Amino acid sequence: MTYCLSHLATKVLWPVVILIFQVWQARCNGQTAGVNPFSGCQSNVTTHENGSTAAEVRVGVVPTVQLGNALGLIVGFGVFAALVALAFSLVRRFVYHDADNLDTAFDAGGKVSIGLTATTIVSQWTWSATLLQSATVASKYGISGPFWYAAGATIQVILFAILSIELKTKAPGAKTFLQVIKARFGTTTHVTFCVFAGFTNLVVTASLLLAGTAVLTSLVQGLSLELACMILSAVIGAYTLIGGLGATFYVSYFNTTLIFSMLLLLVIEVYYNPYENSRNPIGSSSKMYQFLDCINGPSGNEENSYLTFISSGGLMFGVINIVGNFGAVFCDQSYWQSSIAAKPIQGVWGFISGGLTWFAIPFTMATTMGLSYLALSADSGQALLTPTQIDQGLVPPLVAQKLLGTAGEFVMLMLILMAVMSTGSAEVIAVASIIIYDIYKTYINPYRKDIPESHCVLCGKDMTHECTCIPVTQCSACHEDVHEAHSTHKLGVKPFNKCTTHGLYREYLAMLLNYKSWCILWVTAFTIPLVLLCNAASLNLSWLYLFTGVLIGSTVIPISLSITWSRINAPGMVAGAVCGCILGLGSWLVTASQHEGGLSDFIQNTGKEDSMLVGNCVAIGSGGIICIVVSLITNRRFKSEDAVKEWEKTRNVDNPLNPWLHLYEDLPRENKDERPSHEEFLKIFRSAKITAYVAGIILSVVLIIIWPAIMAGLRVLNETMFIGWAYVSQVWAFLAAAFIISVPLVQEIWGIWRQYKRNKVKDMQEEKYAVPPQTKL
Repeated sequence: MTYCLSHLATKVLWPVVILIFQVWQARCNGQTAGVNPFSGCQSNVTTHENGSTAAEVRVGVVPTVQLGNALGLIVGFGVFAALVALAFSLVRRFVYHDADNLDTAFDAGGKVSIGLTATTIVSQWTWSATLLQSATVASKYGISGPFWYAAGATIQVILFAILSIELKTKAPGAKTFLQVIKARFGTTTHVTFCVFAGFTNLVVTASLLLAGTAVLTSLVQGLSLELACMILSAVIGAYTLIGGLGATFYVSYFNTTLIFSMLLLLVIEVYYNPYENSRNPIGSSSKMYQFLDCINGPSGNEENSYLTFISSGGLMFGVINIVGNFGAVFCDQSYWQSSIAAKPIQGVWGFISGGLTWFAIPFTMATTMGLSYLALSADSGQALLTPTQIDQGLVPPLVAQKLLGTAGEFVMLMLILMAVMSTGSAEVIAVASIIIYDIYKTYINPYRKDIPESHCVLCGKDMTHECTCIPVTQCSACHEDVHEAHSTHKLGVKPFNKCTTHGLYREYLAMLLNYKSWCILWVTAFTIPLVLLCNAASLNLSWLYLFTGVLIGSTVIPISLSITWSRINAPGMVAGAVCGCILGLGSWLVTASQHEGGLSDFIQNTGKEDSMLVGNCVAIGSGGIICIVVSLITNRRFKSEDAVKEWEKTRNVDNPLNPWLHLYEDLPRENKDERPSHEEFLKIFRSAKITAYVAGIILSVVLIIIWPAIMAGLRVLNETMFIGWAYVSQVWAFLAAAFIISVPLVQEIWGIWRQYKRNKVKDMQEEKYAVPPQTKL
């Protein structure tokens, strides 16, 4: 036992201690400046067929794609996405018969499969930064960069499975996480977190489009930033307007399929070079190792090598990445929408499988393209990009252009377009849902003003003791209204609703559905000046990506506790979010001011790793501590029966025309006409909840503690170790691609076919019991 503990300390814990020391040492001493890290590879400079040496190769990304070709590609994908969105609308209209439902626009029917949920998670989380920033950190820190990017952004998605099952069992009728906050904590807290949710969507959208336009303008001749913004916005808005969230799910599948296909193409070209491309000096993992081994890496890396996990810069980026991405996921409505669109069990497994699948994209992309940039620079004897260009995310475009020429440029255009389309549409839908459900419907034009949360929205009476409204499932007038609305008629408008109980509210939701379209239109248009403003302020992808946690990290723990801890209250929520944000921003600015030039060199010094590290950690840590302490102090008399009342508030968030009880008709219960109690829900979904907690915790520990500690214990990789490391990234990508391409397609086709068969049976029953019309004598 003693030997095992000492062996563990020697091989695993001691390298971690060394790594922490090197982080501090790098902070004090800084990086070696003014030295060409590729000078040691001069002997490896190769001579090309035309007689020139690699050192004479042109530096930087050169725009060679014709504008007409690029526009044709973008418009073609836009039209294809619009057709897919139209197909989804037709499926909802003629198979599921809910195309005119407001909730369907934001939850895709609420019964999305595991595979389609995983696909959407992968697609939504594949920002432009996933493809670009991951390769950037690989070019800066070596093999640790791809892993810390992938692992540091995977655990949030896996842990979100916990919040998914908690939301679906405690607030099954909610369409936004802000509705839960409104039901529990009131107006002040709700408005506060609406602001933070808006900040989240602004930063994410800006990061997405800023990176996308940077790549497009760097590859396409004559493409201005303004035109690139307008084209991307038009493509995103077109299919989102047609199909809503469901269109995002369907288009996400095709986008993810193309992303993995292009990724595997790049992997095969870089590491195998099957067609003996003369432009590719790599061609194997062994050759990649030789290039990396001769480069003089950062001073914060073990032995100044890119082949080590003991990297001060890599570790700092890893911590920032972990903290910042918690805010980008937990405070982003688009991820809550994916949870809302799936049933509890499907949501749990969708997030877990989606997280593990997504891990392959940045891990393999950066291990391929980021390390290839270092290899190509070593082959030429000089850096092929300036530090500014690297921070703009131009590493993958340069590698694709150098290795594959025009074909590589189109591959990068497609990759970026897929990332922008998927994430952009999800963000647009997220903002539109917040505007409709949490702003317009709540404050600007509510159906019934000044009504308590526990009262019926139809009659305004207490739902427990006074309300006598007939459930929509038992209302014959509603059945007639729905039948008339779906049947063909020759009028220019739909027939007037006859139901006196639900008819007026049905008209109200129809009005909101129309406003939904206008929201999507205006939100999409707003992205154009947003990107232009960020560009005018000289903000780059790297700065925005790292800044996310500083701004919104303080909301992570309060939002998580709002759906998991019954004792948390409004003062704790507001104090944690606001004070944590102020402390995070303050510590970030103070740390940046200590660098040479202070805050006068704002972008440079505030974007340094230590400034971002301090700001991110202070924001998330102080926000959580303040939230918990204030709640405990101000809510001392909390009793166990108060917990039941708290969750009843969230369970009362519902749409009387589409009650959440409909989603759980197949649950094993005796009385299917009454909604299940909170205790019943906990009992039925107990195994799913345990799965979410166990898988989330174990996988997180493995990804951010055990795996990197083992790799740090290996110190600097030799050739055999590196070949194994590259092989792991490739196998992971192939397995992830096989899962994400096959499983969602099979599950969705099976779901549509099953619903079609149900409709046939239902139609036959209605015909059987229909009363024949009387004939006149």
